[in-house]
Amino acid sequence: MTLISEEYRKLLNEEFSKILVNDVKLTVFVKADGDCKYCNETVVLIQELAELSSKIKYEIVKEKDPMVAKYGIEKYPAIIITGNGIDDSRVRYYGIPSGYEFSSLIEDIESVSKVDKEIDQKVADKIFTVNKPMKIQVFVTPTCPYCAKAVKTAHKFAMINPNIIGEMIEAQEFPDDA
Repeated sequence: MTLISEEYRKLLNEEFSKILVNDVKLTVFVKADGDCKYCNETVVLIQELAELSSKIKYEIVKEKDPMVAKYGIEKYPAIIITGNGIDDSRVRYYGIPSGYEFSSLIEDIESVSKVDKEIDQKVADKIFTVNKPMKIQVFVTPTCPYCAKAVKTAHKFAMINPNIIGEMIEAQEFPDDA
């Protein structure tokens, strides 16, 4: 099974070679028993991305692993992006990042790699005033053209403030949460 077309692989390979500075790790959490609709596809997607750059690393973690409890993972599949000083529990994806959300994943990989928050200083100053734990959950569907921007914003906030967790939640995969 191939999820990223050859043409798009070439484009991403070129983009990653120009933009990625530091290593990025994608930790994928999957159900141990295989009872997960998009776990296999999510693993394949992350493996295909890792093939495009030596700066993209990945780890597959099954639900019984202690890391699941450490990060409070409750939905599968889940992806946490780490690297270059970005706390490994704050930028999260629940569900496969497909459709418009694939661009969010690519931009998050690039942002974490180059520690580039790309956020207005006035906005950053306000985000720094959050002084207690906060979770920003963005519910998305693969065909929503507006959701990706909301996900990127939540993740940027999580990248700059250790009190914020930014979560993308695929609404069709987790309808009871929406």
